[in-house]
Order: sequence, then C-alpha cells, then structure tokens
Amino acid sequence: MDRLESTYAPALGRLLLSSLFIWGGLGKLMAPMAGTVGYIASVGLPLPELGYYIALLVELVGGILMLIGFGTRYVALVQAAFCLFTAFVFHGFGDMGNQINAMKNIALTGGLLFVFAHGAGAWSVDAMRGQRRLAMA
Repeated sequence: MDRLESTYAPALGRLLLSSLFIWGGLGKLMAPMAGTVGYIASVGLPLPELGYYIALLVELVGGILMLIGFGTRYVALVQAAFCLFTAFVFHGFGDMGNQINAMKNIALTGGLLFVFAHGAGAWSVDAMRGQRRLAMA
C-alpha cells in the first residue's frame, strides 16, 4: 500500500488533473477567435485576446508541466486560482449547467491545492531534480 500511495497515486492524480487542462488548451488552440475570445468578450472582460493567451498558457502549458511534474507546486497554485476565477466569472450559479461547471472548478481547486501542499510525488521531474541536488551536495 505504501508504494501505491507514494509512487503511483501522485503520478496518476497528475495525469488525470492535467488531462482536463491539456484537453481544454488544445480546444482553445483549435478555435481561438470563434470560441474563447468571443466567450471572454461576452462576459464583459477587457482585453479578451490577452485573456485567451493567459487561458492557453495556464491550460496547455500548465497542463503539460503538471503531467511531467515540473514546477508542480507553483503550477498547481496558478491552476487553482484559474479554476476559482473561471468558476465565478464564467460559470456562476445561474442555471444547472453552469452550476455543475462552477462546482467542478471548485472541486478541481481542492485537488490542485492538495498537489500544491504535497508536491508532485516520486515519478516527476521535480523529484528527479531533487535527487540530483542531493547527489551534488
């Protein structure tokens, strides 16, 4: 059980969390103007093009970094803030569909804060970098 908890579970958790962000980022990459920029503009936020690039960075780049476990604590904190922001600004609690999406984002925030608190786990670039530093010292 200890090996499952310390080795496999964090890697699987990062894989599952990152898949949602990577998938969302790829979707934004495929239809930036018609989809994301228009949606950002529709809620009245300024600079929707800048918002698009921020979302793309957090989702696609952050998702890949989460997947490989590089800078994981910082990535998780940024993604947690992003999830909370999008939960309240874009989804809200007006209708059932938006309420479900908002609650999904709030739940994701909880998981990401857990990653922030506990790190990437053994199978990660962060762990390899830590072992390298220990070997050099």
